Amino acid sequence: MKERVAFLCLGAMGWPMAGHLARAGHTVVVWNRTPSRAEAWCAEHGGARAESPAAAARGARVVLCCTGDDAALRTVALGPQGAFSGMEPGSLFVDHTTASPAIARELAAEAGRRGFAALDAPVSGGEDGARRGALTVMVGGPAEAYAGAEALLQAYARKCCWMGPAGAGQLTKLANQICIAGLLEALAEGLRFAEAAGLDPRRVVEVISQGAAQSWQMDRRAGTMIEGRFDFGFAVDWMRKDLGMALAEGRRLGVALPATALVDRRYADLQRLGHGRSDTSSLIELLRRGDGAT
Repeated sequence: MKERVAFLCLGAMGWPMAGHLARAGHTVVVWNRTPSRAEAWCAEHGGARAESPAAAARGARVVLCCTGDDAALRTVALGPQGAFSGMEPGSLFVDHTTASPAIARELAAEAGRRGFAALDAPVSGGEDGARRGALTVMVGGPAEAYAGAEALLQAYARKCCWMGPAGAGQLTKLANQICIAGLLEALAEGLRFAEAAGLDPRRVVEVISQGAAQSWQMDRRAGTMIEGRFDFGFAVDWMRKDLGMALAEGRRLGVALPATALVDRRYADLQRLGHGRSDTSSLIELLRRGDGAT
């Protein structure tokens, strides 16, 4: 069923996700902190631009959001002109931000007090997955609310899965980031080892990618790591934000995350070297500099 929806924040992920909704035939009202970007999106996809999150949310059954962190999310949802102030009873807020489980629970509780529902629905797959409509969406919140949104999410998802109550989507995404961090560090070390041993790293990857070492990161990042190209993809700054949340949740749960803590420290080293906006695969540069014993 085609319907009016709102999409808040048109960053590298939000822009194509909202575009998929428009191409699916939905009427999409967008809001972005920088109005010119929202105007550009409307010029490309149609729809309409709202002056505030609240204005975008009025009359929409589903309001979707994809912003940067807890602080930005709280402003977009709960600020003076936030989406929650424009939403109607029976509507649904779907948050695609990678944020803390705590704010997911906070938003779910506040939505319930106002008579509507909220889902935490972080995504994995990066900018390429967003452009191709092939994201993985992990969802926390009421199961019945997820059932009412699943068809809409399929516009840009390869896989959607309900994980449990409020916060479960964010906890799943943190598990995802823990796994990615370890894979990237291992890939960086393996490639640097091959280089130091005098092997052709491309041939090494060609062989080992056909065996048990194969991974999404190896398939998509090994070549650019070998070339020393990192001006794209998921930034170190964002990964540190995510790993910080994962380590905090680990402490809360009493779970040791030693490898995650190590990789987090190494990303901190990259930030100090001015590589905060480089892709997360830039870990190999620390090894090339001889800074691998952190």
